[in-house]
Amino acid sequence: MSLTNGTAPFGPRRAGSFNRPMPESAGLLFLEPFLPRIRGTVGDVAVVDSTATRMLHEHGQLPVLYFPVADVRMDLLEPNGRRSDSPGKGQAVHYRMTVGDRITEEAGWMFPEAQMPQLAGLIAFYLPSMQAWWQEDEPMPGHARDPYHRIEVLDTSRHIRVLIGDRVVAESSRARALFETGLPVRWYLPVADVAQDLLEDSATRTTCAYKGQARYVSVRTDDGVRADLAWIYDEPLHDAARVAGYVAFWNELVDVEVDGVVESRPETSFFSGVPPVLGLYPPDMLERRRSTGR
Repeated sequence: MSLTNGTAPFGPRRAGSFNRPMPESAGLLFLEPFLPRIRGTVGDVAVVDSTATRMLHEHGQLPVLYFPVADVRMDLLEPNGRRSDSPGKGQAVHYRMTVGDRITEEAGWMFPEAQMPQLAGLIAFYLPSMQAWWQEDEPMPGHARDPYHRIEVLDTSRHIRVLIGDRVVAESSRARALFETGLPVRWYLPVADVAQDLLEDSATRTTCAYKGQARYVSVRTDDGVRADLAWIYDEPLHDAARVAGYVAFWNELVDVEVDGVVESRPETSFFSGVPPVLGLYPPDMLERRRSTGR
């Protein structure tokens, strides 16, 4: 979520206040060096291998990596004929990538006449264009990790109840609170404190760059099954290790009561506004994500 997303200082739902008038954050761009070595590979071919990567932070969006063309196998790329306009950046030329028999029609883009001069000579790629992304010698799950993003997991004795309508589906005084930059507090409850007879396994899986792969569960209610209402990290990444096997519910979709007080349902980009992944997935995949909510 970083500097420019969610409730962060330059995000669309800024939670705090500055001590002086600030410029309008919509359209704000911030480009900076990204220090880890980054590689993008297709099979055994390293299409990208760079220690001079730049990270672009953009209002309301997750950060996107840009690479010097000297660090990219440009011989594998050619313009695909599509151009698109991006406010503050200019007109993008989009590229097709061919590696052996694998052709990716929407692989990446660059700005030949960049309005932001620092973007000149840099190219970015959609995440699915590569079969694997590496940060140093470790796999890069999801998008690149933002250096301004933080996760903290704390034990709490606060009394947490999760309600759907008038029905209590979870209740615990031994939850773990996950605090994450730009997002509402997520309350993770032991499975034993959730009404397991109401849960149904879901085939849905999502990947977070900071927490790992989540598997979802649906909840049976008097009005039918509410799909993908909660999730579990069975084998989370290091920062979220302490919520392994715990259950969290979408605060946006259920009522969460903390010490007898029902919290307001937060507004997040997961369910409203522009999705924060415009520079991570090609247009056709974005349309599928919008239609499914994933």
